[in-house]
Amino acid sequence: MRVLVVEDDLTLAAGLVEALEREGFRVDHLGAAEPAEGAFGLTAYDLAIVDIGLPGMDGLELIRRVRRRGTLTPILILTARDALDDRVGGLDAGGDDYLLKPFLLPELLARVRALIRRSRAAASLMLQVGELALDVQAHRATLLGEALELTGREWNVLEQLALAVPRVVAKQKLADSLSQWDKEITPNAVEIYVSRLRAKLVGSRVCIRTVRGIGYRLEAGAGDAAAG
Repeated sequence: MRVLVVEDDLTLAAGLVEALEREGFRVDHLGAAEPAEGAFGLTAYDLAIVDIGLPGMDGLELIRRVRRRGTLTPILILTARDALDDRVGGLDAGGDDYLLKPFLLPELLARVRALIRRSRAAASLMLQVGELALDVQAHRATLLGEALELTGREWNVLEQLALAVPRVVAKQKLADSLSQWDKEITPNAVEIYVSRLRAKLVGSRVCIRTVRGIGYRLEAGAGDAAAG
């Protein structure tokens, strides 16, 4: 499992990295929010530990930005600020837990393990494809952190595509997923819902690619141009 530590205090960071590596984690350390924002986009971390008091962009703004992009990585906030408003602000920004400095390493490691356990349990109910996130239990989707309004049929198609990533989904399978709405639906009718979904994904780096003669594949990082 891979952890990102965003902490500008080099002595503290070194201690965190050493402790986490002893627990078997692979650890990346960055001392500022700006490079950390890029790291979130390049690497699928199992957990991030973020200090609020960073130079330049602070930790809260970093968390807000990665959450707006749809990143679901659990985030443990480190801070010396112990006021209630600070704790509430950190959690409202998108943090999952809050640990005050100074702290003992056993407590930090216990919180790390708890966050990862919670994340694994939730992962079975969440699907993430780049900037697109689907809550399977609640039938809700977000794109770039914003709610994506979907009809029941559109949800069915998008869910099937997300479940299959990176595989191709046959048109017939998508048609079968829509049979609860219309028993007579044909594979060709699926094209209507795919077209509507593509329109709703415009502006993101998530697209539905046509695999001619077979069906469709949901992809992240390709953008609108790969939809055809």
